[in-house]
Amino acid sequence: MALEELLCYDHFKKLLANPSDYGYGGTINEMRRKEFSRIEDMTYLDHVGTTLFPQSLLEQFMSDLSRNVYGNPHSQNICSRLTHDTIEHVRYRILQQFNTTADHYNVIFTSGSTDGLKLVAEAFPWTSAHSEECSSSFCFLTDNHTSVIGMRGVTKLLNVSSIPVTPEELVLLESQASVAENQNHGVSHLFCYPALSNFSGTKYPLTWIEKIQSRKMLLLNKPGRWFVLLDAASYVSTSPLDLSMYQPDFVTISFYKIFGFPTGLGALLISNRIGHLLRKHYFGGGTAAAYLSGEDFYIPRGSIVERFEDGTVSFLDIIALKHGFDLLEKLTGGIKNIRNHTHTLANYTYSVLSALCYANGQHAIHIYSDTEVRTLDVQGPVINFNVLDENGAIIGYSQVDKMASLYNIHFRTGCFCNAGACQRHLGMSNADIKNNLQAGHVCGDDIDLIDGRPTGSIRISFGFMSTFEDARVFLKFIIDSFIKQPSLSTTEINVKSALTDNELSQLEYSARPIVNFPNKNATEDAKPQDGYITTNVSTTGDVCLCKTREMLSLEKNGKKITLSHIYLYPIKSCASFQVSQWPVVEQGLLFDRNWMIVNENGVCLSQKQEPNLCLICPSIDLNRNTMIIEAKGMTAIEIPLKDDSKLTTRLCQNKVCGDRVNTYDCGEKVTEWLSHFLKRKCKLIRQSSSFNRYAHTKRKGFSDVPLASLSLVNEAQYLLVNRASVFHLNQQMALRGETEMKSTEELIKRFRANLIIDGSIPFEEEEWADVFIGCLHFKVSGKCTRCQIICIDQQTGEKSKELFQTLSFCKDGKTTFGMYLLNSSCSSYPALLETGSPLLFALKEEAKTAGQSEEL
Repeated sequence: MALEELLCYDHFKKLLANPSDYGYGGTINEMRRKEFSRIEDMTYLDHVGTTLFPQSLLEQFMSDLSRNVYGNPHSQNICSRLTHDTIEHVRYRILQQFNTTADHYNVIFTSGSTDGLKLVAEAFPWTSAHSEECSSSFCFLTDNHTSVIGMRGVTKLLNVSSIPVTPEELVLLESQASVAENQNHGVSHLFCYPALSNFSGTKYPLTWIEKIQSRKMLLLNKPGRWFVLLDAASYVSTSPLDLSMYQPDFVTISFYKIFGFPTGLGALLISNRIGHLLRKHYFGGGTAAAYLSGEDFYIPRGSIVERFEDGTVSFLDIIALKHGFDLLEKLTGGIKNIRNHTHTLANYTYSVLSALCYANGQHAIHIYSDTEVRTLDVQGPVINFNVLDENGAIIGYSQVDKMASLYNIHFRTGCFCNAGACQRHLGMSNADIKNNLQAGHVCGDDIDLIDGRPTGSIRISFGFMSTFEDARVFLKFIIDSFIKQPSLSTTEINVKSALTDNELSQLEYSARPIVNFPNKNATEDAKPQDGYITTNVSTTGDVCLCKTREMLSLEKNGKKITLSHIYLYPIKSCASFQVSQWPVVEQGLLFDRNWMIVNENGVCLSQKQEPNLCLICPSIDLNRNTMIIEAKGMTAIEIPLKDDSKLTTRLCQNKVCGDRVNTYDCGEKVTEWLSHFLKRKCKLIRQSSSFNRYAHTKRKGFSDVPLASLSLVNEAQYLLVNRASVFHLNQQMALRGETEMKSTEELIKRFRANLIIDGSIPFEEEEWADVFIGCLHFKVSGKCTRCQIICIDQQTGEKSKELFQTLSFCKDGKTTFGMYLLNSSCSSYPALLETGSPLLFALKEEAKTAGQSEEL
């Protein structure tokens, strides 16, 4: 079947077992238009992370709050009684949702599912191994969220054994079912498993609950009574849970996964069979029937709910749940309809992904699943996978994520706080996890491949408002970005007509269409030869040292590498300011990224969220000691360069690349100017001159480099880009048929570098360890990993995908381009950097070794 046919609605309909399963009787598109207009052209596929709230939920909730006065439920006045009664009604609605009553379960409100799990760990009637009786055991499925695994931190303190059980072991136990004898009800054991794996979407059998409780599935050959804790947080958002049929002793849920709002609110459902056995040590507001402050005397309240809800519950958020249940029923007709709807989308997406292959027959997608059967009872609306290249190698998930953002597609990557499932599906041993940690990878970062092996994967998940169009857009992204990648053929492409004379000479000098990046096995043209410094270089920054080595920057054609352009960016993420010479200070270029624009919550704005930032043009007038800010259609505004950080009334703190920085507000005048131009509330802030922030050079292994002071840059003081590398990438876009040859100058500006050099060999800068420009010595601190900002035309603010896609394609899924530099030494600051200055460099040790071996 042709790829286009796979993406059509008719093919989707053919896969439906029942046409009425999708779309809630044809109302889905109207629901999206009315309730989720804020999504616009976004494709949101992270519903296991959190679903999205409908607009009417907020409107009804706010209308309720505006009509009624809700007091603290612990008081006895009329307003407080209204709050108390409303909360009790919500408890009833929760029990009703899960087809049970207060005769069987109690609802305890928590801050989320994690808080509920922690409460069980602390209150469960454990029997310590120090006791003369048989000790308790805590068993858990390895495919559990970290919040469950973390419970063993509590059990360890109590000297209770924690025993992981794999899904395969559980299935085997189920097949060997038999009733064990010699039960000892004086000892309690606990088993915890997820109703739905947040990693793969596997639905584990709810029949396990009764079998474990009755010891038909014997986890351990120990006497005692088994209780079951069901983590239902991911399950109940798209599947019905019938507690009249399946009766775990504990159930944890998080409401934002069901409604999208409110967040920070969950519930622990406790069976009345075990409630009286739970232990409570801490007592806080509202949980004590009586206590004395001067004597160890405390009597807990009678009911389970009153005993375990410490302090005042989040009563306004609880009231929002009532509107959530009402609205979800109105929009969808109930949880069973949601299950059917989301299943059709996941099943269709799975079938297309499974069928995608490259021209050589290699599958493009590796799906991590426990079964190929995708029925309602065994699989939730979750698909976990990695993308493969034509040779079967995995493309890193962070690179796929960056590509997806160009299509405004949002999903989740990594291990999803589920190390057990991640290890099992990706084939990682315990040693692999520890080795990855030593290599610098931690949970939640973007290190997606180590030694070619994945550290995580990609997860998409559907929610009650997801549509066929969401699935289609996602699948089209996968096909367009990976399956339909044009190969670099010998087809003649007329690129010369778009080149300047200087670029033509570069093309002729390269003597070949470059299709691969230089490496240890590079061609003769890319090999270190005459003109490369291959000896150790002094770091004294001595002027005479630079002059004596100047001739070593000559290339084979006699052309020197020189500094061709200097750019600074006074306001972070705004337009560049080009100069021919400029002072260098301890933080880098004087006034480079000293200011940034933040939203009304104090969060830094970048072109990722606000592309029109590139249209704001700041310039520095050193003679008048001002910064001038200009934009089309706006009257220019001036900001004094004098540091006003001593005006303590405007001091504030903000974050840049994970670091907290001290800043100060630049005033209402510029706030109004920026808010008017960007059409959103924002303000200009400046880093305080009394605050010091440093590059993480020690962490990166530069122990010989002094602490490098940073402005509001992300990682380093300077970014260097080689003009030859930009030209090469431009050439590749044309060769791939992505677009016509663009202006190299326009592409250079997209990379937002400080220093542009006129090199002749693309990507030679990636082999440098030290750089000398004039009398300044810089240490190369690493490659710059590019984000989606390079897709923004810096003259217009318009977005296009080709540059990022070509960079990823040419670098085997990586998106590094340009080199970070740090000040290494200087006789004194400020120093002067000038365009036209010759550039010298020292190779990395490994590059020297590679060059020497090739010469031999």
